[in-house]
This record gives sequence, C-alpha cells and structure tokens, in this order.
Amino acid sequence: MPTPDQTRLDTARAHSRILDLWFALRPLTSVVRLMNSGAHPDDETSSMLAALGLRDGVNLSYACSTRGEGGQNDIGIEAGADLGALRTREMERACDILNMRMYWHGVSADDPITDFGFSKSGEETLGRWGKDALMARFVQIVRTERPDILIPTFLDIPGQHGHHRAMTAAAHQVMQAAADPEFACDLPPWQISKLYLPAWSGAGQAYDDDEPPPPATLEVPATGRDPVSGWPYARIGQMSRAFHRTQGMGRWVPAGAGQDWPLHLAESHVSGPDLAVTDGLPENLADLASLAPAIGPDLHTAQKAIAAAVAGFPNFATIAVQARTAYDHVVSAEHACPPDAAPLIAHRLAAKRVQLGHVLRLALGIEARARISDMRLRPGAQTTLEVECEPGDAPDLTVTPDLPDGWQVDGDSLRISEATSPSDGYRAAYDPADPPVPALHLDIGGASVRVPFERPPVILSTRAATLTPHAEVINLATQRRQIAVSLSDLHPSAAKPSLALPTGWQAERSDTGLTLRLPKTTAQGLYHLPLLLDGQAATSESCIDFPHIDPTMQSRPAALSVQVLHADLPPARVAYIGSGHDRVAHWLGALGADVTDLSDADLDSDAAFAPFDTVVIGIFALRFRPGLLEAMPRLHAWVRAGGHLVTLYHRPWDNWTPETTPPLRLQIGQPSLRWRVTDEAAPVTQVQDHPLLSSPNKIGPEDWNGWHKERGLYFAKSWDPAYATPLEMNDPDEAPLKGALLSAEVGKGRHTHTSLILHHQMARLVPGAFRLMANLTAPATR
Repeated sequence: MPTPDQTRLDTARAHSRILDLWFALRPLTSVVRLMNSGAHPDDETSSMLAALGLRDGVNLSYACSTRGEGGQNDIGIEAGADLGALRTREMERACDILNMRMYWHGVSADDPITDFGFSKSGEETLGRWGKDALMARFVQIVRTERPDILIPTFLDIPGQHGHHRAMTAAAHQVMQAAADPEFACDLPPWQISKLYLPAWSGAGQAYDDDEPPPPATLEVPATGRDPVSGWPYARIGQMSRAFHRTQGMGRWVPAGAGQDWPLHLAESHVSGPDLAVTDGLPENLADLASLAPAIGPDLHTAQKAIAAAVAGFPNFATIAVQARTAYDHVVSAEHACPPDAAPLIAHRLAAKRVQLGHVLRLALGIEARARISDMRLRPGAQTTLEVECEPGDAPDLTVTPDLPDGWQVDGDSLRISEATSPSDGYRAAYDPADPPVPALHLDIGGASVRVPFERPPVILSTRAATLTPHAEVINLATQRRQIAVSLSDLHPSAAKPSLALPTGWQAERSDTGLTLRLPKTTAQGLYHLPLLLDGQAATSESCIDFPHIDPTMQSRPAALSVQVLHADLPPARVAYIGSGHDRVAHWLGALGADVTDLSDADLDSDAAFAPFDTVVIGIFALRFRPGLLEAMPRLHAWVRAGGHLVTLYHRPWDNWTPETTPPLRLQIGQPSLRWRVTDEAAPVTQVQDHPLLSSPNKIGPEDWNGWHKERGLYFAKSWDPAYATPLEMNDPDEAPLKGALLSAEVGKGRHTHTSLILHHQMARLVPGAFRLMANLTAPATR
C-alpha cells in the first residue's frame, strides 16, 4: 500500500500546471451549452463529449436518472444504495476529466427514480419511476443548467434497455415542458434550441436494437488528438470512463484510433443550415452583444482578451494579464446586464467568470491545498486542518476555508458543528469548477475561485453502530437458534445497545455485542429487529472508500434482518471458489452446509478437489480468480470421476469459452436483453422432473415468490444434448427461455449451470433461493 505522501505525490504528478492550464482555457472559447442525458452512470458518450468540450470549448453537462444501484460491481460487494453511492462518486470523477457538470433525477436512496433492474419497456420504467416526478426533475435540471443542445445517448426503440428508452422519451417531452410557462416549477422557462438523437446503433453485448438508427444529419468529428497533451480525444474519453471501475470500464485507445459521431437533428428552434451542433447559436461572448447592446463593449473587450489569452499559450504572464482583463469585463457585464437579457445571458456570464478565475489561478502559479487529519468525523468532533499556499505571481491573494454552516477554524484546529448532517452519498448535482464545501476560497485581487480539499471528510451520524451481520438466516432443519451479533463503531461509545424483539426472542450483552436466541418453534418468516441505543433508533453506516474516488458514506436504519426458513441439506462436502462479488459461501454456511472456501493455492493442487462432493464456482470467478481457468481441466477430470461441478451466473467475457470452459459445450447468450428474464415475478414452469428440483427440497411455486430485481440473465443459448433443462420462464409477450438451469451427467459426475441470480436473492433473504441452492450442492450420485 502506498503511504499518504506517496499518494499525494502521484496525484500531484497527474496534474501538471501547463496541461491543467491548457484544458482550463478550452471552455473559454465558447458559450454554447450542451447536455447529454442517460439513465445510468456510464451512459454518457465520453469520447464525443471529450472532443466537443476539450477541443471546441462547448460547456458540458450530463443529466442522469439513476445512480446505477442495480448494476454489477467488478471491484467489491457493494450493492443497492451502497453501490449507488459508490457509482455517484465514480461519475463525479469521470466528470472531472471532461470538465462536465452533473445532475441526477433520483436524489436519494429511497427515490422511486432508481435502477430497479433491467427493463425491456420504457413505459414500464416510467410507471415505476413515476412519469410526473421524472419530468418535474428533468424540467428543474434543464431550467437550472439552461442548455442550448440536448443529446440523449440511446434511442427509444424495441431491443433497447427500458431505462434508456424512458430517458429518450423524456428528452423529447422536456423540449416542450421546460419552455412551458405553465409547467409547475420555481425557475423561469427555458427553451432548448436543438434536440439531437444518436444516429448510431445501440446494439452490443447487452442490447439489440430492433430498428435502424435515424439518418445522420451531421457528424461530430472526434478522431483527432489534443495538440498539447497529444492524447486522442477518444483516449481522453476513456480516461474519463476508466473511473467507472465498478463496471469494468476504461479501455486503451491507440494513437490514430477513434470515431466520428453521427447525429440526427430531431427538433430545432433555430434557423439556417445545421452543419455543426453549434450552428445557429451564439458561440462566444461577442455574439451575445446583439442580445444586450448596453453591455456590448464589455462583452467585446472580454472576448478579445479571451482570444488573446488562448493565443498566448503557453506564456503564463500573457495569459494572466488577458484573463484578468476578461474577468473584470465579465463581472462588469454581469452587474450591468439588462433584466430583459438576463435570462439568455446571465448563466453564460457566470460560467465565464468561474472559468476565468481558474485560468487566472493556474496562470499565476497559485497552489492552494487543504487536508484534514481525520477522514471520518462525527458532529461535534475536532480535527486538524492543514492549509498550504504558494501565491506564485499573484500580487494580492487571500485564502480562506469555505466551510459548512457552524464549522469553526481556530489556527490549525477545525471543529465540526453539532448540527452538521451526515454526508450525502446521493447529492443531487456536482460541478468540478465549483466544488462542494468544505473547500478553499481564493480571492485573487477581487477575482474569486474555489478549489476542493484534497480528500473531503465523511461526516457520520450522531447515533450509530455497525452490526455484523446485519442479515442472517436461521434454518429450522438444523438445531441452531442463536445469532452472535458484533457491534462496532458504536457512537456514543457508552450507549447501551438493544434490539426490538418479537415475543419470546431474547438478546443478551456479550463482550463483542449481543447474542440473540430464538425460540425453538419460531415461525418461518422475515423478521426486522431495529437496533436501539439508549432506547433510541440508531443508524448503520457504510463507509465507502476506494483509491479512484473521494470517500463517501451511505446510512440506513440500523437493524438485524433474520429470515427463518426450512431448507433440508444434502449430505455433501462443498467447496466454494468465489470471486469476491458474492457471499454465497457465507449463506451456505449459515444454512448449516459443510462448505469450505478454496484459496488460490488450493487451485494449484491436483488433490484440492478430492475431499469434496460438490464444487461451486461463484459469479464471475472465472474472470477474477487467478489460476481458476488453468484449473478447469483438473476440475473436468474430477467431475468425470464422480464430482458435481456447479457454475453460477457468468457473462460471455468472463473467460467463458463454450467448448472448453464447461465439461460439455454450453454457450451463454448475448446480447443479454435477449437472454434474460427481467420480471422478478415471471411465472416459472417446471417442464421436466429432475432431482435438483425435488431433493432434498421439493421446489414449488412458493419458492419463486418474493424474488427481487429479476429472475436471471445471460441464460444459456445453446448446449450439448446431454444437458437437461427442467425450467422455462419468460418475460411478458416473449417466448419461453430454457437456459436458466441446465444439468448433465458427465462420466460418473455431473455439471450444473444456472443463470438465475441466486446470489442476489440470497442476499435479499429470499427463502426459495436458499432451498434451491441447497439442492444444487447435492452430490452427483444420490
């Protein structure tokens, strides 16, 4: 692990003054504002945006409906709201690369506008999100940002993700709604000048557009490279996408690679030819003079100074003088802007003022940094604040911390207000040029600019504890009726913890927390037991910190959820090969199964599998477990000798080769839209009798109740005739899919593959998933 100083040095090396200044100059050259819209973090068209923003100077923003809570996680086990908070921070870092403002439609973890899982219907999506709520938020975003151009990333056509379709349909509607003075909103109307649709296909690994894209009316060239960094614009786009680590994104773009982006003009409120996205729009400050002749001299002078600053690169002194001149005239224009012109101009002037402040900071060589000694703080806490400042060539510089209400600085001591709210993992907007507090405020001879703290702190709750586990299962088929609950991060530390218990349940204090005892005859069902501290409700906090993001936090009511069920267990010794992306081994152990996690070293041993009846390969393990792919021939031999190999949900790119990865040929289908069942309540039909569905647990209709998100995805597409396919299921108005569960005799053993998301259902404490998983661990011979 690098030391804190090594991490700071790496960060400093990635931000050279000359390159940062060059990219800070780019948005000065244009007043055009372009908004990209999508449904998930990573839907943004990064390479096209890199060219438009960092070459053409277009001011960028991205409006996204969800936080991607229902997506996958390639770097950890965060899921649901925790994953949403993590992906929010990833999206913010991606915005930093493109100098792009960020807006979210879903503004909290319990907002209905959420990534509820894959959908094949835009109408279904709008129904679950709430169309009126989505449009109200979209109108608010548009009237706040006031873009000239709106470009959704995807098309509203069959074969596309329902979330994408819903956002594209909303983009069409917001063109009229945002401009309608009768639409209920506390902000003045705004007419977006142009709506473009992608004129490219959205088909790929996940989607399969049924209709061709509309004809291109223009192309955004993006195959060139930045003249100072030498990076292709497509590579800069991938630098941004690389922050979407949870989604495995970021690919190397070689020199000379890249693509142009065809667009279709779907709606326009400007006249004249449309050969570029900026045609018909005011492109710089001087172009705004016709809208407000009274401030025309200031606008022309500022534009002339901006042009001189850009032309003066890389002469720091020239840029500083010209940026100062432009700044002063922009401020003068802001103060004198006529009220009738302000709706069209004021937001553009405000953006130029902030942009010029950053150019001035970099041209003068000002370095200002702030960091605190503790990354996790509670209201009322005190920590050390260290501020470093190098004024460079600035003749007059004042640096002050810009802090939340009630925070106080005394020398190098920083005290957090008792009234401070916990950190919000779901903040509604983000602007790289105007960072959230706490930040440093720089006054450069009257020019104002803010820079973020090196690592912003996470503010925790006043009454909190971490429960381990926070969810558990009690299997009535075993004798266990006790749960040991560890409590950590208790605050206040002297608080007395207790659980709100059903009648007959008992909880006793232990050295590490609480010991919970259930009556022997406890009824089956799901029980939620709130944690109380001194008799008051407490919160539980997930602190999320990875090297590629700023730390964040997600809180929820502290409680222990207990699923009491009955699942008979087969007489099997089970080995589990996980990837770190699921907790199936934990849940099998909680059921009472004899399960062993295999290490990387175990995979290198020819004898590693011999003691076990069943080996389960967890989700994505073939991609993420070193040595597993090489161990597959030994596993195949073990299967033929009598072992039972179970492979859980994998994607085609998870090192799954149909002819060689499984013991018999089995091809995973893609695009996933065609090979998944997204309706979590879709009927499941047993079309064949099979031991996996009858022993030791008889799987019936009740076992398919209460599922969450979806049934499964990346179902098998084709397979060796030896495989039995006892289940069929489908989404409404689609043909049944048979590839959810397959099992074949292989020599003396058996291979079973399932694309059902059992790992997710077990984490959600769905009883049927536990009962089916218990069956899957049965030995090959019964």
